[in-house]
Amino acid sequence: MTAPAPTDPAIRERRALLSAILDEAIAAAHPRKCLVGHLPAPTPGRLIILGAGKAGGSMAAVASAFYRQEHGVPEDRIVGLAVARHGYGEDAPGIRMVEAGHPVPDAAGIEATKEALALASSAGPDDEVLVLLSGGGSANWIAPAGDLTLAEKQAITKALLRSGAPINEINAVRKHLSRIKGGRLAVAAKNAKKILTLAISDVPHDDPSVIASGPTVPDPSTLADARAICERRGITLPDSAVALLNDPANETPKAGDPAFARAEYRIIARPIDALEAAASAAERAGYEPVMLGSDLEGEAREVAAEHARLALDAKAEGRRVALISGGELTVTIRGEGDGGPNQEYALALAIALDGAEGIAGIAADTDGTDGGRGAATDPAGGLVDPSTLERARAAGLDPQAMLTDNDSTRFFATIGDLVQPGPTRTNVNDCRVILVG
Repeated sequence: MTAPAPTDPAIRERRALLSAILDEAIAAAHPRKCLVGHLPAPTPGRLIILGAGKAGGSMAAVASAFYRQEHGVPEDRIVGLAVARHGYGEDAPGIRMVEAGHPVPDAAGIEATKEALALASSAGPDDEVLVLLSGGGSANWIAPAGDLTLAEKQAITKALLRSGAPINEINAVRKHLSRIKGGRLAVAAKNAKKILTLAISDVPHDDPSVIASGPTVPDPSTLADARAICERRGITLPDSAVALLNDPANETPKAGDPAFARAEYRIIARPIDALEAAASAAERAGYEPVMLGSDLEGEAREVAAEHARLALDAKAEGRRVALISGGELTVTIRGEGDGGPNQEYALALAIALDGAEGIAGIAADTDGTDGGRGAATDPAGGLVDPSTLERARAAGLDPQAMLTDNDSTRFFATIGDLVQPGPTRTNVNDCRVILVG
């Protein structure tokens, strides 16, 4: 049974406003808006362009147009490869486009990464390497080290995701099982005249060593850190991974390594950029923006309960506010359902608000997908209004039982409130907005 859509004009208007605010947040961080001003002028040598992540295709397309169309750089002076999540590719003449698995890596990612490493290693003293990074690059650039197999790397990734580990912990382990992450791409390109990385951040605190697992920057995490994370999270490792994490020769390059002497790194879009765009849109609609932070972490359902309390307090005070937050929440999976952090947040928010009048919210990942099974059609999040629980129960759903079972996707699909923008081809993490009043 599918629940009917809300009919109250005020609720429908607020839902439309929430969707419009999300659209503005996403647009603020798209490469078309943020990349061109940072692209370096053409140089006499070769320009080797390497892109990875959910914005890898769109960044490559912008760079291709910049050099080939605007500057007329001949084809023999540009070589490149970009790899993005399946469904996130974009035509970029002169730059080979590959679509690969995310969040679990696949064989397409392995072949693309081999090619990227080969291109980086081919750079000579007259060549510049331009690295275009965004969130998702950790899964798209996959080069298992030692005797580790793809299947083993996939199993470790799945276990880390299910454990509720934050992204910095997941990437600390990934970097020590890889031939490209944790500064190793910079080592491969060490003979280049220059390495310039332009990155769209999707991580709390915009740490370059965490964005796409920091392939061109020194790695502050250690083998001991990776071992401790796996032990603390209960991750069972195959012998091949154990050998890598116990081998001192497999430590990632650190600050002071000569490979970084000619490497420059710039972040060109941050989560806060999207949230500030959301705040401006809410303010134009007559709401007082209240920024709760762009770097929030923690269990999605716990953060949702706290945000519901803030919303109810604001309502009791008669305030007309927009509570805005970002960051990267996590879900410790204990049930058998499907979902993601934003959908779980939205379901927990609906339960905590319990149909309170005058409050509606949206929670979505700016990349267009939230959890899911790696398909471009995966939902990005969920939308909540005062009729959410009533419509859900009318459709035979038990909201609390579904939260317990981590079954938020089915919950919002049944009531028609999944947020599904499709591939946005950017990624600055979560955007959550609660309108009060």
